[in-house]
Amino acid sequence: MIFFICGLLRQSKRDSGFLHCVIAPVYSVAICSADLQCLKDFHKDTLKPSPGKSPGTRPEDEAEGKAPQREKWASKLDFVLSVAGGFVGLGNVWRFPYLCYKNGGGAFLIPYFIFLFGGGLPVFFLEVALGQYTSEGGITCWAKLCPIFTGIGYASIVIVSLLNIYYIVILAWGLYYLFQCFQPELPWAKCKQPWNTEHCVEDTVRKNKTLWLAANATNFTSPVTEFWERNVLSISTGIEDIGPLKWDLALCLLAVWVICFFCIWKGVKSTGKVVYITATFPFVMLIVLLVRGVTLPGAREGIKFYLYPNVTRLQDPEVWIDAGTQIFFSYAICLGAMTSLGSYNKYKYNCYRDCLLLGGLNSGTSFVSGFAIFSVLGFMAQEQGVDIADVAESGPGLAFIAYPKAVSMMPLPTLWAILFFIMLLLLGLDSQFVEVEGQITSIVDLYPAVLRKGYRREIFIAVMCFMSYLLGLAMVTKGGMYVFQLFDYYAASGVCLLWVAFFECIAVAWVYGVDNFYDAVEDMIGYRPNPWMKWSWSIITPVLCMGCFVFSLVKYKPLTYNKVYEYPDWAIGLGWILALSSMICIPMVMVIKILQRELPPERIQLEGQRADTAPGPKWEQWLNQAHPHHCRNNDVSALCERNTIDVLSVVSYLLTLVGLHCPVYSR
Repeated sequence: MIFFICGLLRQSKRDSGFLHCVIAPVYSVAICSADLQCLKDFHKDTLKPSPGKSPGTRPEDEAEGKAPQREKWASKLDFVLSVAGGFVGLGNVWRFPYLCYKNGGGAFLIPYFIFLFGGGLPVFFLEVALGQYTSEGGITCWAKLCPIFTGIGYASIVIVSLLNIYYIVILAWGLYYLFQCFQPELPWAKCKQPWNTEHCVEDTVRKNKTLWLAANATNFTSPVTEFWERNVLSISTGIEDIGPLKWDLALCLLAVWVICFFCIWKGVKSTGKVVYITATFPFVMLIVLLVRGVTLPGAREGIKFYLYPNVTRLQDPEVWIDAGTQIFFSYAICLGAMTSLGSYNKYKYNCYRDCLLLGGLNSGTSFVSGFAIFSVLGFMAQEQGVDIADVAESGPGLAFIAYPKAVSMMPLPTLWAILFFIMLLLLGLDSQFVEVEGQITSIVDLYPAVLRKGYRREIFIAVMCFMSYLLGLAMVTKGGMYVFQLFDYYAASGVCLLWVAFFECIAVAWVYGVDNFYDAVEDMIGYRPNPWMKWSWSIITPVLCMGCFVFSLVKYKPLTYNKVYEYPDWAIGLGWILALSSMICIPMVMVIKILQRELPPERIQLEGQRADTAPGPKWEQWLNQAHPHHCRNNDVSALCERNTIDVLSVVSYLLTLVGLHCPVYSR
């Protein structure tokens, strides 16, 4: 990849009327250290808000004497709990423990922590700090910081919009199970239900029948499996047979969307209060289930199976791919949500400290969840007389088959089933409404004049929730599980997240300037973070993301359901369309920015104020306030003597955009 340097000279419009910007190859530009220091001083001073100006205040509001329109978190705890609820979700409980056992037990922690400190935490902190510094959502923050990379924001919104459609379906399933718990007997514990077949056997895997069924295991199914497939899903033969709508699940889906709406309809005022319940109660339930699990017979073997290291598994690239994708999933990064939550922070809030603490909480929750899950699976394996590998599941298989089967074998099964599904619902609910809040904030900030007036924001939230509900109805049909798996495998896949994270780091570290961003962080929190953040943004994270991205494509396998049903080619094609719909946003916006210049391809002259390099009119008065300082102390015009470059083709010009040095955003 070829990087280029663009020197910027901001001059007052009343003095010069132009903004000169030069793009030149690195090998053809010689800049002395003094000039670089002048440019750095210029950036640093411009980054700082003017004295007496509250962060987030818009110039037009200030001129009219209006109060700032952007609300802030009522307390630091509101932000902490919102972030904790947003990224401590279902993946921590049902995905990490399974990946840990599958990929070498304790040995899996090696690639996990490499991606955590080299990718997850740096990108998480970058997004929160970016939102706090700009006081903008996931799209407009990039439009102000580095306009040529505004496509990052659009890509994030596409991903989170698709995620919001299918993720909440899991909550609909969980709510259905919770309602079924309030019966004299758990309906999945026994056969002879209307949905059961003649192949249903209650004690199929009990010790005293293991030998008898060993040769005929394929002819029998458990009641919990038939409850899930034949009653809850009523699953069809394939995605070609979508089938009719299941109204019981459709009503459950509507209920969770209504709950989600009322959690966010007043913005951070409502979100900041709801998370006191939704973000804390799951931890209480997890501790209760952990204590119950480790006291069960067979728990020790389950935990041993969970953590026993197998170092040879580290030779498999898929182990590293699983570690990288799990980090990006569990930290809810590259979705615009963390940027939106950070945008409601006060300017001087120490987001660096709390991001590190929240990162420890997230990864710690994943690790502890493994003990709670595998202790119960160890108990179930002992009761059934089978290996733990035969009962270990991931995703919906764990939540709606393995764990319900395990609690049906415990004393007081109804109590433990209710506690488990309440925990599952709350874990998913706060993740859902935090992602929806991030989506709404990003779009509202894109059209503030239209959506911030009166009750338009509330109406817009209702419309978005209703549209997402209608789109999600395809996943509560008899063939809905196939649609759900298609979205889960492609729409918000690790490939999409890695792609966005790579460009986030390139935009901030190599285009905007990592030192400039460090100056911004220092101005907010009062000190410069540890250099490992800078190294990660500049080198480590892009390398890890691109490496994992390439290996994911090389190791790609077409989607199957239950390792039996193979999706047709048209469904696989639709899945890739879902994946590319977000990934294409970044290069597409770059091309649009180029076309907006209306310049001849053989000779590109970048001068004058352009839409993608100059700040909007509402920021001009802040630039004018900073201008006298630069005219008096720092002469950076030497860095911008050349205002014309020649290129052989449009392709070579497109390559220079990777290194386009964006104008420094001024608060």
